[in-house]
Amino acid sequence: MSDAAVRQNAHPRKPATNTRTPVGGAPTSPHSAVEAHEARIDVDAVTDLLLGTWRETRREAREMIKDPAFWRIEGQPMPEHRERVLGQLRLLVENNGSRRAFPTEYGGLDDNGANLAGFMELVLADPSLQIKSGVQWGLFGSAIYQLGTKKHHDAWLRDVIELDLPGAFAMTETGHGSDVAAIGTTATYDPETEEFVIHTPFRGAWKDYLGNAALHGRAATVFAQLITNGVNYGVHCFFVPLRDDDGAFLPGVGGEDDGVKGGLNGIDNGRLHFDHVRIPRFNLLNRYGDVASDGTYSSEIPSPGRRFFTMLGALVQGRVSLDGAATTGTALALHIAVTYANQRRQFDSGAGSDEVVLLDYGKHQRRLLPRLAQNYAQFFSNDELLRTFDGVFSGRQDTPAERENLETLAAALKPLSTWNALETIQEAREACGGSGFLAENRLVGLHQDLDVYVTFEGDNNILLQLVGKRLLADFAKQFRGADAAKLASFAARQTVGKVFHGAGLRQFGQSVADLGSTARSVELGLRAEQQHELLAGRVEQMISDIAGRLRPAAKASPAEAAELFNANQAELIEAARAHGELLQWEAFSDGIAGVDDEGTAQVLTWLRDLFGLHLIEKHLAWYLINGRLSSQRAAAVSKYIDRLCLRLRPHAQDLVDAYGFAPEHVRAPIASGAEHERQAEARAYYADLAASGEAPASEKSLKKK
Repeated sequence: MSDAAVRQNAHPRKPATNTRTPVGGAPTSPHSAVEAHEARIDVDAVTDLLLGTWRETRREAREMIKDPAFWRIEGQPMPEHRERVLGQLRLLVENNGSRRAFPTEYGGLDDNGANLAGFMELVLADPSLQIKSGVQWGLFGSAIYQLGTKKHHDAWLRDVIELDLPGAFAMTETGHGSDVAAIGTTATYDPETEEFVIHTPFRGAWKDYLGNAALHGRAATVFAQLITNGVNYGVHCFFVPLRDDDGAFLPGVGGEDDGVKGGLNGIDNGRLHFDHVRIPRFNLLNRYGDVASDGTYSSEIPSPGRRFFTMLGALVQGRVSLDGAATTGTALALHIAVTYANQRRQFDSGAGSDEVVLLDYGKHQRRLLPRLAQNYAQFFSNDELLRTFDGVFSGRQDTPAERENLETLAAALKPLSTWNALETIQEAREACGGSGFLAENRLVGLHQDLDVYVTFEGDNNILLQLVGKRLLADFAKQFRGADAAKLASFAARQTVGKVFHGAGLRQFGQSVADLGSTARSVELGLRAEQQHELLAGRVEQMISDIAGRLRPAAKASPAEAAELFNANQAELIEAARAHGELLQWEAFSDGIAGVDDEGTAQVLTWLRDLFGLHLIEKHLAWYLINGRLSSQRAAAVSKYIDRLCLRLRPHAQDLVDAYGFAPEHVRAPIASGAEHERQAEARAYYADLAASGEAPASEKSLKKK
């Protein structure tokens, strides 16, 4: 008898329903697509989809980190962990992992997209390794490359690539994090010596939380207010030596070790301060602004604001890579939790039946499968983001419009993926019970290490505020120079919309149509087109409403305008979040459109629908308050999610197997097959005991007599 036939006999194909009980229905639920006799995904093809455009680079990185030398050792003391990660960076150099983003003339590979794709995979080895490599090559090295000119590249890039020049990226200050424009460190030009004087005038201006600053960094790219001839020209970047060859601070440079953190303790984070440290004029990274020997300032970008944002935009890759790394880390947690849930049994009927596999419980499906759908959406949206990044940084599509688009995409997606990482890893940990709390099963350590991702490269709420402002600007462009007819037409549509949504007409129509089954309700109004309409409509209405409330700010005093904006800030951030969710849904849908295999497309469509309806359910109060859904249709959303979870349950293992993780990447005993072996041993024991006739009688059976 085939394995499939054995499984079918073990689990007769009795239809599963969302009202089943563990006693009556759960043991009969099909546990795989083979048992369910449904469409199946082509696991290898889905792996290719998830790995995206640079899948071969990702595979190269995954093959490299199968080496245990790259793995995090749980519980390793901080000093040893720091030295281990430094050694791992040297291994990356040996494996060309440091070269991808840099020009070939300095030993690089000149492939920006591949660089970030490979970087994202390092989270599977040790997030500390990933972030420390990001500090060295993605921040310190990238600042020299993106903000400097050829003379700086010639002087330092080769040593940066080879790790002969470890460095720190000194932007954030104790007193100013996301508000980079307000940092306190100064770089005052002295024309007599042709030097800049780097100085931190007060304690809040100390550079803080910097990787490589506590121990290993020999230089830093320091962001400071450039002052020359008595004029402050805003934030610029400077190359500042920190330590001598023996590791001692150079004169005027000081610092402290940040010590033990909540995670990422393989990175030597620290603080730096400068007491009138002199550096040559050469060390100004002058791609966007320069100072002549006499102190005259010049820049091809006359607007101080645009110059500042252009400089910061050159470093957007941090947000792009964090979006992808958080997505991969979340996938690892889901792989562990779903695999365990497919093997771990808990509770029986009390009548001698098999205990129930965790993933057969409706609640367990509800807690994991919508998050699996969300994670898939993140893979598709990150690949689109990565392609946009590569188009800009390769120069093929480097236009102001594309740069703005890239910055907006990164600011919209990074918050969602990093927040979701923490929420999903925690849910996965709880779904694995006590086993999930053991360090060896990685979920606790993964949560600790990814915690700071939500504030890396800008606080998530601040990033979403940037997105919200872009949405408002785009909204305003629609009416710039508009004639009276266009404005009247818009006003008419707004009035109709408010009556239609607010006065119950749409609700009445839905309620009439929805009389009948949940299935009919869903078929009538929650297919892909309606999901998109609801998700996009929410963004449009929120932005329209906020824009209307902010209109008086144009004629208000600066203080009154600021107060008005502040009153709408929370809703603006929520609108930006809704925009990011819409982008993820659209990316998922675009990904499915490219799938040729019918079974794969069907299952991924169910998964995309689960993601879309999960988003709608999460914001159900908004849709009800704004008249976008009737109460009948709103109830149908939650019920259909339950149905989709049941439909996807047989595919759950295939979907996490499609992540393409090898055992060396997972390294969690509960997802290794050990739990299946334990369950098989227990079941065999009780079967043998029952067959022997020596099993003790239960107290309940005695009472029945």
